[in-house]
Amino acid sequence: MKKIEKNIRINAPRSQIYEYLTDPSNLPEIWPSMVEVSNVKRLGEGAHSFDFIYKMAGVRFHGHAATTRVTKDKYVEVETKVGLISTFHWNYEARDGFTEVKLQVDYEVPVPLLGKLAENFIVKLNENECETLLATLKDRLEVGGVAIPTQAKTQPEARR
Repeated sequence: MKKIEKNIRINAPRSQIYEYLTDPSNLPEIWPSMVEVSNVKRLGEGAHSFDFIYKMAGVRFHGHAATTRVTKDKYVEVETKVGLISTFHWNYEARDGFTEVKLQVDYEVPVPLLGKLAENFIVKLNENECETLLATLKDRLEVGGVAIPTQAKTQPEARR
């Protein structure tokens, strides 16, 4: 299993960020490689399940994701066991005037499908994908418009 850990400060209430991210239909707006989300089932208190199409290194993966743990406004864990194997851990911590969003992703690189030589490329690609996801989330919630992240916004200084 590979692991990615990223965090970002967002000038928005924790509950607003939590509500936005626990609606899977919002994911294609902020996640560059999330092609489509369908069959969304909201299960209450932030729990949900959905089907997705995700594009990684030019390959489309069809999968299913479901919440496995949730603490309202504080923590959500989502697993994908079909298409791609991963667990997303979303932590929301209220700070003085902002929310610290921490994302940890544990995942398996689909080596049989993409090839062993592509593994290092995929790991770096996924790191960048998480940075862009968080930067776009920040833009979306702070500005409220359709966000297009720029190179400057993915630099470490801009994420704090």
